[in-house]
Amino acid sequence: MVRKPLRRLALAEWHRVLDTNLTATFLLARAAEKPLRKARGAIVTIASTRALMSEPNTESYSASKGGLLALTHALAMSLAPEVRVNCVSPGWIETQNHSGLRRKDHKQHPAGRVGRPEDVAEIASWLLDGKRSGFVTGANFVIDGGMTRKMIYEE
Repeated sequence: MVRKPLRRLALAEWHRVLDTNLTATFLLARAAEKPLRKARGAIVTIASTRALMSEPNTESYSASKGGLLALTHALAMSLAPEVRVNCVSPGWIETQNHSGLRRKDHKQHPAGRVGRPEDVAEIASWLLDGKRSGFVTGANFVIDGGMTRKMIYEE
């Protein structure tokens, strides 16, 4: 992610973020199409809740993650019926020091805690298992402890 005011975001920085988060996924899907079709496989893309909501100065990251949502449903149609394609959009997932978070970090989530990497891994595993999720394609799964459903007003 590059966090800069729009007027200071260089075109090269914009491209780097989109190339990393969006173009790489397209290239991987294109390269894997033939073996995935043969295996009746599945693709899981990883977007972010930033595809649905934003903070200031996150244009390139938010656009790349929103693009992943659209790429996911387009691939689901183009690769059907042999390949299923779904997306996981995590919210706050603490990857380094979950035990070091403050109580208020956890309390702000309706689920009562900040996410962990295994929360993402579990849903990705389910989506890749055609026996358990064989009827699911073109979907986006938001796993954010309920944060995108929580209305927040400042007084």
